[in-house]
Amino acid sequence: MTALASLFAVSFLAATILPAQSEALLVYLLAEGEVALALALIAATLGNVLGSVVNWVLGRWAGRLRDRAWFPVSASALARAEDRYRRWGRLSLLLSWVPVIGDPLTVVAGFLREPLASFVIIVTLAKGGRYLVVAGVALAWV
Repeated sequence: MTALASLFAVSFLAATILPAQSEALLVYLLAEGEVALALALIAATLGNVLGSVVNWVLGRWAGRLRDRAWFPVSASALARAEDRYRRWGRLSLLLSWVPVIGDPLTVVAGFLREPLASFVIIVTLAKGGRYLVVAGVALAWV
């Protein structure tokens, strides 16, 4: 697997609930000079955004099951998540890059039927910005 394909795959997985460190791989590849900066940023951002779209789809799908007795999230927890998302709106997706809260936030956006187009635009800005900052710090440090 090429370096860019590996970066794409790790970035995709990092956006799901699976643990992966896409930033570490990005820094390594840039430090070793294995990939061009622009291509690395595109591969990492695209993979991470597509992983977030999977979360969004899962949220949309899970919304149909919320009334089932076995649904894993309580009605009160759902109400709190809905309230927070509605209070801050779609701009809360700018935090989709933040560890721990970012991935659930993308699921909630799907659950609350955030339009896919606005979701993709905002999440791309957030995640692409994060990779740009990480790459900038890494290149300045190396």
